[in-house]
Amino acid sequence: MRILTVGAGAIGGYFGGRLAEKGEDVTFLVREKRKQQLEQEGLMAKSIHGDIKIAEPKTIKAGEQADDFDVILLSTKAYHLQGAIEDIRTYVSEETLIVPLLNGIAHMDVLIAAFGEEKVLGGLCFIETTLDENGKVIQTSPIHDFVFGERSGEKTERILRLQKAFFGTKANFRLSDHIEQEMWHKYLFISTLSGVTSLFRSPIGPIREEEFGLAAVKEVLKEASAIMRSIGAPLADGIEEAQVKKLNEIGYEMKSSLQRDMEKQQPTEADHFFGYLLDQAKTQGLETPVLAAIYANLKVFEKNSL
Repeated sequence: MRILTVGAGAIGGYFGGRLAEKGEDVTFLVREKRKQQLEQEGLMAKSIHGDIKIAEPKTIKAGEQADDFDVILLSTKAYHLQGAIEDIRTYVSEETLIVPLLNGIAHMDVLIAAFGEEKVLGGLCFIETTLDENGKVIQTSPIHDFVFGERSGEKTERILRLQKAFFGTKANFRLSDHIEQEMWHKYLFISTLSGVTSLFRSPIGPIREEEFGLAAVKEVLKEASAIMRSIGAPLADGIEEAQVKKLNEIGYEMKSSLQRDMEKQQPTEADHFFGYLLDQAKTQGLETPVLAAIYANLKVFEKNSL
């Protein structure tokens, strides 16, 4: 299959690199600076699962001519979504599938409005990764999961073909029968992790060691899940307890990507994660003081730092 990975950053560079390493036909859609970097240095990733070195990765810039792609992997930040949509329009054919790996859920309606119900699959990833100052992907977590599926849960011919292309890669590509539920579960998890780590400016370990830090974790889960259930999100029974357990088990030094963006003085996905939830809470008449404090913290950071 012809695969287009939007960007060659921490997420796209890692999963696209794993697919290229396997021998799949992968092209990276990148900006001029990143294109020059990849042409000079190749695509490199340092990973606890084995390093990646693609000496001559295929790259294109937005607007350059290329044949249509079978699948587009979209891992941009939410605040770059509209630009990414315009960048990929010319490469989307009648048969192209789009797999979004963004955190949250609000992007799904945007993508469906742009490309139609049939083209947009469900997708998510679990990984801790970043780019260093030289453009190398640094991947540090035991978990490196890429989860995808038809939003209906069906095992269609096209999704099985995609599964075959992903099979045998040195990362955990997994086909899900319940991708929408898994996306909501990821949203709940990442909202909690991002919320508390950005609020306390700390990895998760020291937060959960403090009595009131752990209480904050549980309160964010409670508020966020209440909002999600109120709008009909397909959360599993007992998901809150399961995620408290998971947050207690993940690595002591685990940070969220949102927290890393703050440390780099970059924009955050405050509106995509928390603004969306707070809008839904207001509509449903729910009180969510901790989520409101997290959102305010991020907006003040943006106002003072960017």
